[in-house]
Amino acid sequence: MYLQNKRIVVTGGSKGLGRALTLRYLLEGARVATCARSVDELNRLNIELSSRGAHILSLPCDIADPEQVGQFAGKVLEDFATVDVLVNNASLLGPRIELVEFTKPTWDRVIDVNLNGTFNVTKAFLPSMIRSRSGSIINVTSSVGKVGRARWGAYAVSKFAMEGFTQTLADEVRSLGIRVNSVNPGPMDTAMRHAAYPNEDRSKLKSPEEVTAAFVYLAADESRGVTGQYFEAQKFEKKTKETL
Repeated sequence: MYLQNKRIVVTGGSKGLGRALTLRYLLEGARVATCARSVDELNRLNIELSSRGAHILSLPCDIADPEQVGQFAGKVLEDFATVDVLVNNASLLGPRIELVEFTKPTWDRVIDVNLNGTFNVTKAFLPSMIRSRSGSIINVTSSVGKVGRARWGAYAVSKFAMEGFTQTLADEVRSLGIRVNSVNPGPMDTAMRHAAYPNEDRSKLKSPEEVTAAFVYLAADESRGVTGQYFEAQKFEKKTKETL
């Protein structure tokens, strides 16, 4: 197995891409901890994994709340001792409206989850990586974090900021053996994508399970030395298959 005994944290792991990554990492031999806001969704994930003979550490947590993140990280580190890989996946789409239509509370909530939440989680786990002088941080981004588009609002702005966060942190921890990269999973058949494009033909979209190769690569020792980079998961998946 490619990630045998790697200790991995995936935020937002109860559905969509986070769920697909959680399952893939477990299949590759990793120990996985995850969090989500919904207790019901976490319970469903645990039931599914138990039926497969797999187990994870799953805890409810709103990553926008530093106190909740601190409690989550404390329990994970108590169990894992350190973390080898952190996937900052949890995010909130927010309304597809023009910027002038945003209310301050709605704007703040999207930024708090997508940007400040990433900061909160990274700050909680990064010290353990610094002590180990190794680790991989993978930030999930989007194409609208590279090219701004109308009516993507706070979500797009948060993903632009995510790119800056990724590059800044990568430069800061490069000498400590820690790598930081961002991955754009591309169009996937998820609830978030359907909310953004309700009239889209979902049969033409990739499933989250089909775009995990880049995330496995960045979690593995094979990617040591790769940092501050932006990956497009679906292009990576295609390239990987072509070289097999």
